[in-house]
Amino acid sequence: MKLINLILCGGLALSFCACSDTPSGESTKRPAGQDPDPKPTPEPGGDDNVVSPTPSFTLNNRTVAVNTAKTYQEMEGFGASDCWLPNKIGTYWGGNRLQIARWLFSKNVSSDGQPQGIGLSMWRVNLGAGTEEAGDAGGVDNINNRAESYLQTSGSYDWKRCNGQQYFMQQAKNNGVEKFVLFSNSPLVQYTLNGQGRSDNGGSANLKDDCYTPFAEYMAEVAKHFTLEGYNISHISPVNEPQYNWDGRDQEGSGWQNTEVARLTRELDKALQSRSLSTKILIGEAASWEYTYKGNNNRENTINAFFDPASEAYVGDLGHIEKAIAGHSYWTFDNWNHMRDIRAKVKTSADARGIKVWQTEWSMLDKEPSELGGSYDDVSEFDIAQYMSRIIHNDITVAGCSSWSYWTAMSVERYGQKNRFELIKTTPAGGNYSDDFTAEGNAVATPNLWVLGNYSLFVRPGYRRVDLTLDESKDFFGTAYIAPDNTRLVLVITNYDKERGISLAMDAPKDAKSVYTYTTTATKQMKQAQFNLKDKVFVDPASVTTIVYNF
Repeated sequence: MKLINLILCGGLALSFCACSDTPSGESTKRPAGQDPDPKPTPEPGGDDNVVSPTPSFTLNNRTVAVNTAKTYQEMEGFGASDCWLPNKIGTYWGGNRLQIARWLFSKNVSSDGQPQGIGLSMWRVNLGAGTEEAGDAGGVDNINNRAESYLQTSGSYDWKRCNGQQYFMQQAKNNGVEKFVLFSNSPLVQYTLNGQGRSDNGGSANLKDDCYTPFAEYMAEVAKHFTLEGYNISHISPVNEPQYNWDGRDQEGSGWQNTEVARLTRELDKALQSRSLSTKILIGEAASWEYTYKGNNNRENTINAFFDPASEAYVGDLGHIEKAIAGHSYWTFDNWNHMRDIRAKVKTSADARGIKVWQTEWSMLDKEPSELGGSYDDVSEFDIAQYMSRIIHNDITVAGCSSWSYWTAMSVERYGQKNRFELIKTTPAGGNYSDDFTAEGNAVATPNLWVLGNYSLFVRPGYRRVDLTLDESKDFFGTAYIAPDNTRLVLVITNYDKERGISLAMDAPKDAKSVYTYTTTATKQMKQAQFNLKDKVFVDPASVTTIVYNF
């Protein structure tokens, strides 16, 4: 492919390659989230005769400019988890389970330009503690939050268990999901101190002292099995929200001390090494961002606990450790300034240790944010979804997250919760308050799905965030990303103005071949539009919009 020249930006240069355009309405040559064959990313300051694209927009006396020569983090994936209903739905449902999988994983675009799904690049798979097999004795009263394990009481493995979870894993693989992350909420019930998947051990691990090695061996063995089945088990996350005691009966969980987490991590590192697996260990899963950088007890300040060589819990030198801290965005999003202040502190602490940041779990668990626009009773489902875009934006731009995942991919709405806890709303055949998912039910894609899709479908693993200059506020903000082969530039813009759309008066990149937008509003679901390169690109009122330049 021939090299093409792009407009000058501050005297800096990058090499770009031409690629075929996406014909309007054609889904087979280039799906929305699928890139051409990857090519090596040119070294900075490459061919001085080839320069980087810098679309410059003028809107309402504001200037927006992209500088691809100024880069930030490489993006590693957008995902969601399979807790807990996917095991039931994947086992018992028929056509609707396939539709759910299509919404989550498909990268295809229909003939009318409508994306069929959001093309998640990461799927988080729950390694259950065996509370499903244990029944009432397992300590989890909510029957739909019980989870199976693969280890039988005899000590042998039954790989036919977790059938519904495996259905969605297979669908994810079929649709090209790049990474699978195995995560654990609790040790297996046969390894716990109380024989249950919830804890009576306070802030310490609900794990027998002689079971650290067997539990690590179990997680590594599951990773080995699915690796041999053709899944890229990129990571194992061995603990979840260790700052909580998990003494309730609604779901699996255990508290952990940092030193206990480190002990388990060292055992898991050895178990992975003995199986010659390349799987990395993702550590942290802090219940709130603040636990990653502050506090002095043995359950807090996880960045320094795990990555300061002087710490008793230091694991940064292990061969399988991912040099990253994982945290959850709960409890830290009441308003724009507060969420940015906290996330800036996360980045400062992570940068000091030379590690990356992953946001691995969020839903709108908290009391309604003060800037949401009203109580949960008063706001719309799109209001909730659009507020999520503020969180994604600040996690990426302020905390520096290179990966972002939603919590439960599917759940059921009860008690007027609207779409606070799921991407896809599922209803059992017996209605919202039925716990029986063994018969075919209904499924509806919520605005959360499509807003997340404005990022996940287009910002693929390996894309790098580049500089986007604009008059940023809580009501107007955006990010920009360049493909690793430099053939695609992606902008994600959020406009909160409910009355006024924005026309972006701009000079398109000189050698751009096409420009598309994908718009999500209260009535649009990533609706595609193609613009003439000489025309103004329009951003709808109250929208999240992805702008895609193809070169």
